[in-house]
Parts: sequence; C-alpha cells; structure tokens
Amino acid sequence: MRIEHVGMWTKDLETMRAFYETYFKAQSGEKYHNPKKQFTSFFLTFESGSRLELMHREDISKEAAESFGYAHLALSVGDKDAVDRMVERLQADGYALLNGPRMTGDGYYEAVIEDPEGNLIEIMAG
Repeated sequence: MRIEHVGMWTKDLETMRAFYETYFKAQSGEKYHNPKKQFTSFFLTFESGSRLELMHREDISKEAAESFGYAHLALSVGDKDAVDRMVERLQADGYALLNGPRMTGDGYYEAVIEDPEGNLIEIMAG
C-alpha cells in the first residue's frame, strides 16, 4: 500500500502551484475545474512520483494555524547540504525559517518553513 496523494485546500491556487514548482521541482498537471461545485485543482507530481493536490473553493476557509488534521508536509531534498542550500534559497526569497536546520531526536536532519499560505513544510535529508 502507498499514499497516492495528499490534498490541500488553498486560498490562491496559482501562487501555491508556483511555489511547489519553483522550490520542489513539482510538475503540474492541467487545471481541473468543476463549475457546478465551483471547485478548481491542480495535481502536482514530485520526482519520486508522490503527488499533492492543491484545491480551491470559495466557501472553504481555515483561519486557525493549528487544528486537527493536516500538520505538515515533509519533503526530502537529498542530503544535509541540500537542506542547507534550500533553506538559504527560501530565506533569500523572503520565506521565514521557523525551525532548524537541525538533527531531530528521531534522527532526521530537517528545517521547517511556511509555504505562501502558512502550511508547515519540513525540508529534510533522506
């Protein structure tokens, strides 16, 4: 068994798509639109084959930064040096570093940033 994809509600579908394409080399599929439900989405595919579905609907909103459900998305970028380079690039582009880079108690080298909509992204080696 494997996780096929993770879905994430977004406020700005295009900005979020560009973020994951730019920093994590995701390849976007065609935009899907369901006019009846006023729903739009993109499936993003990463080099490993894992996918992220970015979704938007005007009636969906999430104001609380932390709630039950989605906590973070962990993306492996290679080794420790790759994590450090990614953190430097994101910080240079104005994204805040929330934690790390550091070796965690469970043996991961990681750093935590927020994507453009405040979702936590663990950038990790491995």
